[in-house]
Amino acid sequence: MRDNIYMRLLWWVFVLPIIILDIKIYGQWFTKGKRLLSRVANPTCQLSIIANLVAAKAAVDMGWLEIALCLFSLAMAHYLVLFITLYQRLPGSNGVSMMLRPVFFLFIATPSMASLAWGSINGKFDEGSKMLFFLSLFLFMSLVSRPTLFHKSMRKFNIAWWAYSFPMTLLALASLEYAQQVKNGVAHTLALVLSSLSILVTLALMVLTTFNINKLFTRTQPNNQ
Repeated sequence: MRDNIYMRLLWWVFVLPIIILDIKIYGQWFTKGKRLLSRVANPTCQLSIIANLVAAKAAVDMGWLEIALCLFSLAMAHYLVLFITLYQRLPGSNGVSMMLRPVFFLFIATPSMASLAWGSINGKFDEGSKMLFFLSLFLFMSLVSRPTLFHKSMRKFNIAWWAYSFPMTLLALASLEYAQQVKNGVAHTLALVLSSLSILVTLALMVLTTFNINKLFTRTQPNNQ
């Protein structure tokens, strides 16, 4: 991959817009811009942080360690601020509607991706990666132990359900890296359980989407009658 100019070009095509948006959006958050973080923050804001972490991991694969460190540090600095802001649930903040409650699973995706990215940068799944993995595991347990939080959003299928799949996949990948590093029965069992759960969730979503695809398109089309 390091000698493939097309891969490098593709990396810049995808990452350069992310960097530009980072400068624009993050700059508004800590200056006197109109979009105060305390007002617009919601779990989906973590997607920009995840994008930086994915870019950092890809940069390592191409031998750009310094760029990877830069993107990782940028992502983690803003993740810390965003996580604290969301954790406080400040008055006047942008809440999440009942139907979009599945996006709370993005809380799992960010530390999971961070553990994978740092493992690539450091060359092994070290203590830093393990701590991030444990954080994602704690957040996962916190969410699954509160099924009433997602009760209303699960009454009728909607596209927001796919927010379960991506975080579960990242958590499963992080658990596999953890199991390979620790090499004990508990870690391997945990990796097996999370990987199986991730596969089942993804397959279930594929089946449900297939059976409900007409309903999804019907909701988006205007009524001409």
